[in-house]
Amino acid sequence: MGPSWYLMPDLFEHYFELVGERVQDWLELKRLDPSYRIFWKDQGTETDIHSDLARDVPTLNALEAGAGDQLIDYLKRAEKSYDIATSSFIYKNYDTVFDFLTPKVAIQGSQLSVFTPMYRYVKRFFKSDEVQKIMLYTLVFLGSSPYNTPALYSIMTHIDFNLGVFYPMGGMYKLVEALAAIAKKNGADLRVSSGVDEIITDSGLATGVRLSSGEIIDADVVISNADIAHTERYLLKNAADRSYSEKYWDKLTMAPSSFILYLGLKDKVPGLTHHNLVFSKDWQKNFAEIFDDPQYPTDPSYYVCAPSVTDPSVAPEGQENIFVLVPMAANLPDTPEIRAKFKAQTLAALERDLHIDNLKERIVVEHVFSVNDFASRYNSYKGTALGLAHTLFQTAIFRPNTVSKKVKNLYYVGGGTNPGIGMPMCLVSAELVYKRLIKDRSAGPLKHL
Repeated sequence: MGPSWYLMPDLFEHYFELVGERVQDWLELKRLDPSYRIFWKDQGTETDIHSDLARDVPTLNALEAGAGDQLIDYLKRAEKSYDIATSSFIYKNYDTVFDFLTPKVAIQGSQLSVFTPMYRYVKRFFKSDEVQKIMLYTLVFLGSSPYNTPALYSIMTHIDFNLGVFYPMGGMYKLVEALAAIAKKNGADLRVSSGVDEIITDSGLATGVRLSSGEIIDADVVISNADIAHTERYLLKNAADRSYSEKYWDKLTMAPSSFILYLGLKDKVPGLTHHNLVFSKDWQKNFAEIFDDPQYPTDPSYYVCAPSVTDPSVAPEGQENIFVLVPMAANLPDTPEIRAKFKAQTLAALERDLHIDNLKERIVVEHVFSVNDFASRYNSYKGTALGLAHTLFQTAIFRPNTVSKKVKNLYYVGGGTNPGIGMPMCLVSAELVYKRLIKDRSAGPLKHL
């Protein structure tokens, strides 16, 4: 039900290696080809991206004269930025401004276009609306708008075009099962279906947690991977233990929530690939409706995942398993009436944009998931689907830290802290906490535990 894109395979490999394992021993990864398909609403045409420059350069040249050749230069810069980010930025803990404003960071950071918005940076290289959207769509993974996200996130294009898009056969949950099995192998005791009501503190020291059942588990260290705002606001009962105020949380820019349809279809849908993207005609208006003037989108961009195209195990033979995700503002009203209306609009859009005939008649299983569900199931602040957006002032030192400012031995992991949103980044946040525990102040990834 959650993440569906397996990106940055090098970071997954690094994480598994740290705990003495190999990814290939736990996951059967398939590189997707095409990586994804784009459906152009206003043209009735499609574009496939393969993460293979021999094929992608001609594709972009067909969309815009010379764009494919510009892509090569753009990707060289993005790859360099990615190398700098992974060696000096994302694996570094930031506690004071002096951790960030080091001579090395000043030199390398100047190469990352930190203060240039992504949309302006992309316009330097590409002129057509279509190619610009291809370069910018990955910001949705960061829960951000191209109009307020720093250009250092051009690294996402390197991740997309150069590193490729993968899928673990059997479903994304295979990754969770692998990590759980590795944890057990190393002596972890995993307690599931055990809600936590309180992080217990004593004189500014975390001493354990109180479960919803009333049971108290004593601990030398407490690490919360719950939504960080929920942890601070509800699990720390003493206001003096909270690092941030209500005013702080309210002023933050949240990543979008989502309106999601989980659909089981009685037959196959021709024309779909594993990942399918449909872009709004008025790109800027769509982002404004998410970030500037929050409302249900009038002409949304959206994403359709059809894993059964790749993996026959995720749907009955001859049938299709898809989910449809429409990004929209967090904290929007979410009533049965609103859901029914927006669902009807979304299904109509699918029929029109993806050329699916009689979609409603093909549905045999249907579940809707939206703002209220993110808030109730995941305790996500304002019902965001991802956490904090990656604006300039919510990146690195400006993002909530991996360690509590007020409670000793209380740490935070996940998309709400550093380095940010996405499965690979959540794994990095765990490594950052480990580095704190062993008092490692290095800027790059660990070589060994």
